[in-house]
Amino acid sequence: MTSAQKLVVARQLARLGVDIIEAGFPASSPDDLDAVRSIAIEVGNPAPGPAGEEDAVHVPVICGLSRCNRKDIDAAWEAVRHARRPRIHTFIATSDIHMQHKLRKTPDQVVAIAREMVAYARSLGCTDVEFSPEDAGRSNREFLYHILGEVIKAGATTLNIPDTVGYNLPYEFGKLIADIKANTPGIEKAIISTHCQNDLGLATANTLAGARAGARQLEVTINGIGERAGNASLEEVVMAIKCRRELLDGLYTGIDSRHITLTSKMVQEHSGLHVQPHKAIVGANAFAHESGIHQDGMLKYKGTYEIISPDDIGLTRANEFGIVLGKLRYHATHLSLFTSLPHIFYYDVSLGDFSHLRFLIQCSCSNKGASNA
Repeated sequence: MTSAQKLVVARQLARLGVDIIEAGFPASSPDDLDAVRSIAIEVGNPAPGPAGEEDAVHVPVICGLSRCNRKDIDAAWEAVRHARRPRIHTFIATSDIHMQHKLRKTPDQVVAIAREMVAYARSLGCTDVEFSPEDAGRSNREFLYHILGEVIKAGATTLNIPDTVGYNLPYEFGKLIADIKANTPGIEKAIISTHCQNDLGLATANTLAGARAGARQLEVTINGIGERAGNASLEEVVMAIKCRRELLDGLYTGIDSRHITLTSKMVQEHSGLHVQPHKAIVGANAFAHESGIHQDGMLKYKGTYEIISPDDIGLTRANEFGIVLGKLRYHATHLSLFTSLPHIFYYDVSLGDFSHLRFLIQCSCSNKGASNA
């Protein structure tokens, strides 16, 4: 996305109620540094009200990503320092496979670098520093507890635990978060965060498992976009918490879910990455009912086949019931359809008109193949 597009999306994320916006990787290019700086200035500060007073609108933390080196951290701070609540997020790999083959450093060297760079970020005047042990999902537990304890002593305020390659199962990732909470020295001084990739299709499930185990920051993306198979999807995580709160220990978010549909479409438009029709929550078919059996239930009571109201995500669909007429199995639902057509099309339908409509639908189903329930 261009810098202008990133700014538009960041403004929408603030309207959505996102607590922290990781706006980019400032050291990666001058354009990215400029984009993050613009977001820090324009989204990371309250807008002046009509009489000059500060607007009471939600102001998110603006975060810049950096590797564990001074050049990256300097660039991140230069970009985010203009925000009211700036954050630097720095990371280094901690799994044996990454330390040996990518970093070519010993565990002791990695701990020393992490400790030094977190302290350096704090020395710049940044009081909010996030640290990620990259590939934590495949890292040695005792080493994780040690390095996390050291960066807390150096000033880290958030510990982000990445399942970088989407390797963990939900039980494993939940236990990882619980074990970090139980065994990391000084953990009470930091917030635990999750960052789950979707390589096995488990990013949302792992994120929820991490939240149940004690994580209080969840790193997610709109539409689940991200490296390879993507990241945990904001809309899935938010609506799962909203829909199943009683089984998630009363967890809640400050997200205004009524902005989800608009935000999803905006990100698709600006990124050029379109979601598949059957994508949960925001896919084109997520609230469409094609099976005759399902349509019959929907016409009688929407709760039979919908666990979320489209209104909850700001979705206005073509008709009240989400009926897809082109796929209707006339023999399963013709009576319910006849009695409900006035509610769908807003005018009375005669029995003769309905018989003709049923014939046309029957022909369509015969030609294209009837949908399965």
